[in-house]
Amino acid sequence: MCEQVRIDKYLWAVRVFKTRTLASDKCKKGHIFVNDSEAKASRMIRINDKIEIKFPPILRSFIVTGLIEKRVSAPIAQENVKETTSSEELAKLSLAKNNFTQRERGSGRPTKKERRLIDKFKDDEK
Repeated sequence: MCEQVRIDKYLWAVRVFKTRTLASDKCKKGHIFVNDSEAKASRMIRINDKIEIKFPPILRSFIVTGLIEKRVSAPIAQENVKETTSSEELAKLSLAKNNFTQRERGSGRPTKKERRLIDKFKDDEK
């Protein structure tokens, strides 16, 4: 077992992200924080580090309980990370999913006028 692991490899290995590229892209955008400081993809993490990831509209929090570099089965991956995201934050996520509206099947692409209405509606929610 190793003492340090790159954050992009770790987040991929513990199944927070589907691919390592997605993890490194989040780092480039400044959405990942380790111990309250912004992290690059090459940032090395250790056991007991606190990781926060912006997944709009919520901020997910994790604590490193074990270090792995390679992707393993889901039960083993769960042993190496502990999610500490509050229940209020997770409730925000379910609310956002419930507010998503879908267009009627077969209605085609929105017209320019409909698109403006959709954009206005989405901007008002923020």
